This record gives sequence, structure tokens and C-alpha cells, in this order.
Amino acid sequence: LLPATALAADIVDSGTCGAEGDGSNLTWTLDSDGVLTISGSGDMHDYGFSCAPRGAPWYGYRSLVKSAVIAEGVTSIGEYAFYYCEFLTSVTIPDSVTSIGDDAFADCSSLTSVTIPDSVMSIGVQAFLGCESLTSVTIPDSVTSIAYGVFNSCVSLTSVTIPDSVT
Repeated sequence: LLPATALAADIVDSGTCGAEGDGSNLTWTLDSDGVLTISGSGDMHDYGFSCAPRGAPWYGYRSLVKSAVIAEGVTSIGEYAFYYCEFLTSVTIPDSVTSIGDDAFADCSSLTSVTIPDSVMSIGVQAFLGCESLTSVTIPDSVTSIAYGVFNSCVSLTSVTIPDSVT
């Protein structure tokens, strides 16, 4: 038998990713099992495609990211946050999130499903662009705004439910 600590995943890297002040309102941790956890309170930083070094601080580890857990307290998913995390298969979005930024999950080609909580009011431009394995999405009644190209090139998508609340 191994002690319980021997079974725990090792931390690969960690840092800050918040939009407030020095960014320390949110932290990120990537473990050796491929779980990227975002925790804290407030908005996530928006990462443009050209942000140095190129996107979110975990961008260099994107091939290791298999699942993302966004903890309760995080209020937005930043632009390009998970861009090109091609091995990301699942994401947990809490009820505290109110917006999903532009290209937030663009080119996450292994993402198979996403549950958008009732707290989300807007979904940004091309948020799920190129999510080739995504098969179905239900958009809750809380969403009032869906930008263009949100599901562009989602070739496996067979079902999207869009509520009357979307204007």
C-alpha cells in the first residue's frame, strides 16, 4: 500500500491570472494529471492572441491540459483563456461565471461537451471556434448575447438549444 500522499498529483506550474490589480485575485495551478484549476474571486484576465509569450500563462503547457476546473468565485472566463488547448476534454464552469470571452475555448479540438450555467449572460466572439469534438450545447435562459462565429467549425455539433432570451 502507498500512502495517500503518494497518489496525489504533482504541481507542474502555477501563477496568477486575474484581471484586477497585479492579477493575484485569481490563481491557476496545473497538476501532473492535466487538471488546470482556476480559483479566487473576480474576473479572469483577457489574453489576446498576440499576448506575450502567447496567450494565457499556461499556454506553454497547453498540450498537458486535459481538464479545466474553474472554481466558484471566478466571474468571467477571459478572452483566449484556453485557446488551442487541443487535449482539453472537459471544463467545469461554476455558477459565479457571468461571461465567456472571445475565443475562450477556440481550437479546443478534444472538448466534447460543455455545460453553460444559468449565471452566464454573454458568450463572446468565436468562443468555441474549432471545437471539432463538441456534439451538443444547451444555452441557458440567462444568456442574452451570443456573438458571431461562436460555433464556427464545430463539425460534430448536432444540437444547439438557443433560448428566447437571446437578443
